[in-house]
Amino acid sequence: MTGPSSPDMTSAIGGNLPYLRRYARALTGQQDSGDRYAAAALEAILNDPELYDASLSDKVALFRVFHAIWSSSGMPVSNGGEVGLAARAQLHLSRLTENTREALLLHTIEEFTIDEVATIMQVDSDEAGQYVETAFLEMRDAISGKIMIIEDEAVIAMDLEGIVMDMGHRVTGVARTEGDALDLAAKERPDLILSDIQLADDSSGIDAVNQIIARDGDLPVIFITAFPERLLTGEGPEPAFLISKPYTENQVRSAVSQALFFASTETLIR
Repeated sequence: MTGPSSPDMTSAIGGNLPYLRRYARALTGQQDSGDRYAAAALEAILNDPELYDASLSDKVALFRVFHAIWSSSGMPVSNGGEVGLAARAQLHLSRLTENTREALLLHTIEEFTIDEVATIMQVDSDEAGQYVETAFLEMRDAISGKIMIIEDEAVIAMDLEGIVMDMGHRVTGVARTEGDALDLAAKERPDLILSDIQLADDSSGIDAVNQIIARDGDLPVIFITAFPERLLTGEGPEPAFLISKPYTENQVRSAVSQALFFASTETLIR
């Protein structure tokens, strides 16, 4: 077993930490609580390096430790103190079948195979597969809404539009620039924004989203980027929902369902 101070272990954990934090935030629906669980997993490995199973791939080993921490906490659903969007998110969360959301995120957003999901969650593969199928059905039926797309590449915009419409959502429109996005949101307030980072005129999807929220109020946001690790640095506010390019249809479906479900308002601020 590689020791706790081994450069190999340190490098392996460091390389996968942004993805663990992404998973934890999507799981909890919030940046702060997600980061606390990720930090708890790192502390557990530091205190007991044997928890990090070197016989597994680096990412699976790290996520397995995290999941043991998460499961031992009882996968808590807060039932007090929240108001508005947060209260609605917790209400939805309390209605989900246990373990389904975790399996869905692991399989779609983090792209683990069903066998790897089973290893992380410490269940058999058939059970892990059933969790994923159940999650898709429950998320699909939980909520639908109006989605605004900010994307400058026409082919990608059309693909995203088709995916979310097939899910039963309505697309309010597609914006190619920051200015277009502000105008589109003013015409009809969306329930969710699906936004690229770099737009056609070199404007910023991040800036557009932050301006819309400042003007119109909180709403869930999903950012899409080819370089997710650049946005998950731990140095400031970051997105709870982040899709890597190139994406898969299941990743979009999962993130849209999760973001609407949690109504997360975590955004990036430059």
